[in-house]
Amino acid sequence: MKAAESGIQEYKMNAVINVKDVLLKKYAEKFGRDPEIVAYAPGRVEILGNHTDYNEGCVLSAAINFGTYFAISARTDGEAHLIAGDIMQEVVFDPARPEATKENMWANYVKGVLAGLVAKSKPSHGFDAMFLGNLPLGSGLSSSAALEVSSGLAFVKLYGMEVDKLELARIGQKAEHEFAGVKTGLLDQVSSLYGKEYSLVWSDFRTYEFKSVKISPDVCFLLCNTNVRHALVDGAYNERRERCDQATMFFANTLDKPVKALRDVTWEDWIEHHDKMDELTARRSAHPIGENERVLSGIEMLRNNDLTGFGRLMFESHESSRVNFENSCPELDTLVAGAQAVPGVLGARLSGGGFGGSAVVMTTKRDVDAVSTTLRNIYANKYGARCDTRIITCSDGARVL
Repeated sequence: MKAAESGIQEYKMNAVINVKDVLLKKYAEKFGRDPEIVAYAPGRVEILGNHTDYNEGCVLSAAINFGTYFAISARTDGEAHLIAGDIMQEVVFDPARPEATKENMWANYVKGVLAGLVAKSKPSHGFDAMFLGNLPLGSGLSSSAALEVSSGLAFVKLYGMEVDKLELARIGQKAEHEFAGVKTGLLDQVSSLYGKEYSLVWSDFRTYEFKSVKISPDVCFLLCNTNVRHALVDGAYNERRERCDQATMFFANTLDKPVKALRDVTWEDWIEHHDKMDELTARRSAHPIGENERVLSGIEMLRNNDLTGFGRLMFESHESSRVNFENSCPELDTLVAGAQAVPGVLGARLSGGGFGGSAVVMTTKRDVDAVSTTLRNIYANKYGARCDTRIITCSDGARVL
């Protein structure tokens, strides 16, 4: 095995295994026993298809080699004890009646999932649970969905329920809506559940079909975390979604064809009619319409192993985010603009909801170390400190261990 590839494999394994070992140790120290069940859910990186999921479009994403572990055991009483393993904060509640709270808001993601499962079957006993992950909050890697999915798998196993992947993804999405107050789509949960090694997840959010698209094993991604915390709850995300809904209504009343979502609108439709909308709504709608077409083009490019063409689509995607959707930020723009001039970079764009977080850079295992060093230096020259970088490989999805 080549040195670079060997290093990536070691990095990938240590990043996951060490978290699990730490969690098991903390769990035993806190509860005086080993957990009965441990579930794991990876974070996700979005490669193409920014904000297309709730517009019934297509997305290319990947489950990654970082995630969240959730350990749980049954109690003999009716209390639920939930601990965030990084800060060792504990909340106690009735598992039969989980409710959102403004204190220890991290618990709302788990409570929201449990509420969705409780609607199917009332729990017969309480539990002792603890979770720990290595996904930095606010980095655009979907730490919240990893927590929702890992806790959901653990609860399903603990209480002997039958829940398929799509239903569990919807329960996680509902937790985001009703317990966290963010109208997210299904992308994050689906990516975590349907991931495959050396593959991207092709999600069609109209048909709810999820397929794997092979990508060259020589390719890896570099996540460059700006450490700028995005806050989707502040209304920016919801404003973009409302604009998309307004544009959908406009095109439904304008085009001579059925329009249920922006997925039904082509780029040619937008070019012909955008000047009849208000300027802001037109720009907002241009982003998911263009993104959906980039995803479909990108799938064909991957099938033909056209990595250069696929990378070009990533750069185009970021430019649309910057100009049309305005969900980028100066720090992300610095990284993506810098990446365009770095040898070994195939493509780059923001990942996730935007408004901060991480840029994802497509490169090769051979070039990843040099690319990482160069981009960290570019960022430091502009902002006085290097950004954090992580080597990301496409990995298998969530599972009970």
